[in-house]
Formats: sequence, C-alpha cells, structure tokens
Amino acid sequence: MSRSHKTNKTGKQREPSHLRWPFQVFLLAIGLSSALSLLSETSLQGAGTAVALVTLALFIGLGILFDIIGVAVTAADAKPFHSMAAHKVKGAKEALGLLRNASRVSSICNDIVGDICGIVSGTTSAVIVVRLQSSLDMENVLLSVGITALISGLTIGGKALGKTFAIRRSTQVVYWAGRSLHVFHR
Repeated sequence: MSRSHKTNKTGKQREPSHLRWPFQVFLLAIGLSSALSLLSETSLQGAGTAVALVTLALFIGLGILFDIIGVAVTAADAKPFHSMAAHKVKGAKEALGLLRNASRVSSICNDIVGDICGIVSGTTSAVIVVRLQSSLDMENVLLSVGITALISGLTIGGKALGKTFAIRRSTQVVYWAGRSLHVFHR
C-alpha cells in the first residue's frame, strides 16, 4: 500500500490527504460565493445607485482587508505571539493558530475571499453601469470601460498598498486578526 492512501479503523481506504484540502477549498468557495452573491443581489434589488456604490465599496474593501490578512500571516514571525500566549494575551493563541496554518489561511484570505470579492464587485459594477446608462438614457461603451477601469484600479491599487502595509506591520495585523477570532471563539 502506498503512503498516500491511509486506512480507517474498518480497514477501508480513506481519501488521500493531498486531495482533501483542494476539495475543502472547493466547497468553501461555493458556499462563500453563494452567500456573498446572495448578499449582493439582495442589497442591490430595488436599491438605487448610491446603495450599489456602497455595496461595491464594501466588497472592494473586504477583498483588500482579507488580502492584507493573507499576506501578513505569511510574513509574520511567531516569536512575539508565543510570548503573548504565555502571558495569556487575548487573541495570541488564535494568532498562533493562524501562523501555524499560514498557507491555508493565505489561500482562504487571498484566493477564496479575494477572488470572490473581485467577482462580486465586477457583477456589482455591471449593475451600476446599467443603472447609470438607464438614468442617463444612453448606452455608452466609454462609461462601461471607464467604470470597469476605475474599479480595477481601486482594487489592484488598494491591494498593492495593502500588501506593503501587511508586510511592514505583519505582527500587528496578525494580532488584530487573532483578537477578532478570539471574540468569535468565546
């Protein structure tokens, strides 16, 4: 028997562990994407352009925030958190958990949440373009291209700025992520 196939107590072969994580990510992406799309659709239904712009800003901001957390977790050093955990600082244990699982946390934050926010913000921008075109009673390809370019610039520029911040302040970002998780673990 190869090392990648393990057996359970009944002697049946279990799924190879190298396939489990991608499958979990797949399911998480479907669930989170469904939830965020539903949230976006619900908030945009019957709402005006101002609400659509606020929804768009929230999704862009959420994507940037999770990108910052994903980068910080891969850049941070665990030493200060071991000290904090020894002194029972709230959130230190959670921060260490994030650091122990840095590749998975980064994948969830950067790839899953970041990509979903990008997709949902693209959909939201399409709704904004349609609403603006109907309110202006015109169909202008330049309006569509301009809004798409602006949203891309805000998202990519925000993430670039966020990455620099995350690397320089990785300890603080991971600490605050750990503190936030601590609140939910109670």
